[in-house]
Amino acid sequence: MKVYPHKTIEAGAVVHTSVIWESRGTSSLFGPRGVSGLVNVEMTPEHVVRLASAYATTLRKGSAVVTARDSSRAARALKRAVIAALTASAIDVRDLEVAPMPITRFETGRSDAVGGMVLRTTPGDPQSVDIVFLDADGADLSPVAQRGLERVLSRQEFRRAFPGEIAELTFPSRTVETYTQELLRAVDVSGVEGAGLKVVLDTSGGAVSLVLPTLLGRLGVEVLTVNNRLSEASTSESVADRMRDLQRLGELVASSRADFGVRFDHVGERLSLLDELGHLVQDDRALLVLLDLVAAERRGGRIALPVTTTRVAEQVTSFHGTGVLWTSTAPDDLARAARQPDVVFAGDGLGGYVLPELSSALDAVAAFVRLLGLVARTRLTLSQIDARIPHAHVVRRSVLTPWAVKGAVMRTVVAAAGGLEVDTTDGVRVVEGERRWALVLPDPAEAVTHVWAEGRDAAEAAALMTTWAEVVQATQS
Repeated sequence: MKVYPHKTIEAGAVVHTSVIWESRGTSSLFGPRGVSGLVNVEMTPEHVVRLASAYATTLRKGSAVVTARDSSRAARALKRAVIAALTASAIDVRDLEVAPMPITRFETGRSDAVGGMVLRTTPGDPQSVDIVFLDADGADLSPVAQRGLERVLSRQEFRRAFPGEIAELTFPSRTVETYTQELLRAVDVSGVEGAGLKVVLDTSGGAVSLVLPTLLGRLGVEVLTVNNRLSEASTSESVADRMRDLQRLGELVASSRADFGVRFDHVGERLSLLDELGHLVQDDRALLVLLDLVAAERRGGRIALPVTTTRVAEQVTSFHGTGVLWTSTAPDDLARAARQPDVVFAGDGLGGYVLPELSSALDAVAAFVRLLGLVARTRLTLSQIDARIPHAHVVRRSVLTPWAVKGAVMRTVVAAAGGLEVDTTDGVRVVEGERRWALVLPDPAEAVTHVWAEGRDAAEAAALMTTWAEVVQATQS
């Protein structure tokens, strides 16, 4: 959701027949990725100062906040405005400069900081910037805290410190070393050093390149790294650019006879996986591969997954005596689920993975280390693991839906379900049989409704999709 300076637009909760859906992020301030806007159009230095001042006003004087950014020039310039606003409001700033998102969350959670602000280029849009606000645990701000920040911003009632109260700016040292030490302590890497593994890593010119030199030297694996540098120009990429880089990475994996390849995103939250043949393992299949390995090793506990995940996941985990905890598609919901004591793993199906033994945040570096240990102890190739997992047939479609009729759409879907099983974990999921279901989910930030469908084969999934997409469309006619 874009930001429009000087005003915010609130949208209320929509009440339906059997459940209440509250549209997360439907205000004009917070969207799924925090606060977003076009650089120097919507996200100007002046507006960033107001945002940071509003955030500081919600905190006590003398509190500490962690700041970080990606390597883009826009994020660098705007973060300076953030630091000025925070210190002028009597908030101490601990600046990590350029840092991966997982390390920023880790440092915020382990220190006495009460929150954080991270600036990064919007994925897929190099002209825009996201500002992610963190709480004391390093997680995204709760909806309650978001609304409090919005109220201060709309009233323009910012706290200003007296000259003697101007806060300090410091630069924490050895954060990467501390994170690496905790990662290797928490994640099981037994068997890696003696397995003789060889991997190819592509950091995509992002902040992960700051972590790998310290980490790889302690893992005992042979590594070929690509784009292991900070780049101001590659902070966001198109789909074509991403597929081109993955193809090149696949060629390197195959020609070097590596065990697998990994490509990290620019902020270190997500990764793409390639098998030993250099073939891309799609994100939904990669999730199944990792949860199969984790479930086979743990033989207990639960794995947190969003409701949009194929029900093949249940089949795989139950075979190993592990359960599934279904969550909504909201990133903060997956993080909350990962904090439950019996959850051993979590993934969003989009290349993001959570290792609860380390933190509740998406962490591509930790997922890579976890995968190294799993592959070393299993002694199976990724293609062999993928081959033993049943194929899934999940399709998705987005249907244009005006905001005014979203409530009516959901009521219609509930009514159309009749006597079928209905799951309202997120949206409305109608279960028609084993591995045969459809999910209708209104988008929290756009005027569309997403429809997912899974069947036992591609034709069945397509038929289900058509049926429920027509239900959504019929409500608007």
